[in-house]
Amino acid sequence: MPDTAQPSFMKILDAKSSEFEEYFQRVRNRGRLFDADLSRTVEGILRDVILRGDDAVFEYTARWDGFFASRDTIEASPREREEASRKVAPADRELLGVAAGRIERFHERQRQQSWTMQEEEGIELGQMILPLERIGIYVPGGLASYPSTVLMAGIPARIAGVREIILATPCRGGILQPLVAAAAELAGVTRIFKIGGAQAIAAMAFGTRCVPRVDKIVGPGNAYVAAAKRMVFGQVGIDMIAGPSEVLIIADKSADVSCAAADLLAQAEHDSMAAAVCITPYRDLALDVSAEVEKQIGQLARKEIAAVSIKHYGAAIITRDLQGAVDLANRFAPEHLELMVDNPRSYLDGIKNAGAVFLGASSPEVLGDYIAGPNHVLPTGGTARFASPLGVYDFYKRTSILSFSRDALARYGDMTIRLAEHEGLQGHGKSISRRLLK
Repeated sequence: MPDTAQPSFMKILDAKSSEFEEYFQRVRNRGRLFDADLSRTVEGILRDVILRGDDAVFEYTARWDGFFASRDTIEASPREREEASRKVAPADRELLGVAAGRIERFHERQRQQSWTMQEEEGIELGQMILPLERIGIYVPGGLASYPSTVLMAGIPARIAGVREIILATPCRGGILQPLVAAAAELAGVTRIFKIGGAQAIAAMAFGTRCVPRVDKIVGPGNAYVAAAKRMVFGQVGIDMIAGPSEVLIIADKSADVSCAAADLLAQAEHDSMAAAVCITPYRDLALDVSAEVEKQIGQLARKEIAAVSIKHYGAAIITRDLQGAVDLANRFAPEHLELMVDNPRSYLDGIKNAGAVFLGASSPEVLGDYIAGPNHVLPTGGTARFASPLGVYDFYKRTSILSFSRDALARYGDMTIRLAEHEGLQGHGKSISRRLLK
């Protein structure tokens, strides 16, 4: 409901109001890939890479990354990787090791095994669980460095048994980022290609003389990368279409207002389309959080980005009670959900849609970004209704196993023939009947 006394910086909305519904639709639809111009541009890049291969990749890399790549320089050599990794300070190398160890221990629990069963006499059924042969990881680059994404994508692939792990990352001027090189070493990355954007997705999806074709592409990227991943799906597998980041906090009166505001801003500084939402039954808490966000935002180096995010996609939403807050959170299906409430575990059974849930005041979402252990590649934009975090299971393929004895074929042959005839597939039926006559 409107309130003339509310701060103007961050929206205060009643969950029952029409204003909230308008806001909800805007948040849910942000980052949708319906930009016709962008789609045409990406489609043109993909087609160009298919037709011209490496020459097209080199041209786009020179244009956008200032790196005039060639067949000799597009891939980081072993010496180049070693020299870049050696530049990482010992303390930072130790930090990466701690994060890698925690990520590995968590993901080890996700291993899957082949299995068979004697379903009944003469019938053996089962499933072979096999790792993908070659996968591609996309890691954003340019002015920023994302070693955490290298660890989060590479370690589960290695645990699954993927033979070849390819990394593509844009390198301004062709210079490999040291932290990325060190993380790639820890994650078990096989080869690093210094390319980014839609052209990198195309190269990995279709293959070029220099870049091998992969079976699956994982990892986040900008709108061009996301559009390219959507377009190549079917030629290769993909993990998900990653949209802008988001956090949703359910808070009661036990919540620390300054911490809640800091967690909202931690998401808002990602990019101008990030969503930062607090849901609470307490109007005074909503007002305090909004005021604290406005107070803290000036302390951020990326305050301009965070301000745009909060202005367009930030809100404190008031519900009737905490159960109403949980119900609303399920409707949002957020990437990150923080439960800043007394006894947060008691609400966990009610959470049906979330990429990751953070229980209690001492479990901020930022821990999950880097060092907690669970994967930070998470479903966004409400896709947590049906999608899951990246994991070891994303790097397996499954093959069914069937074995029928002659007696078992006889038991089920006539039924199979009848079902085939119902579908008008006479040849299917004859495949069975010829065996039954022998």
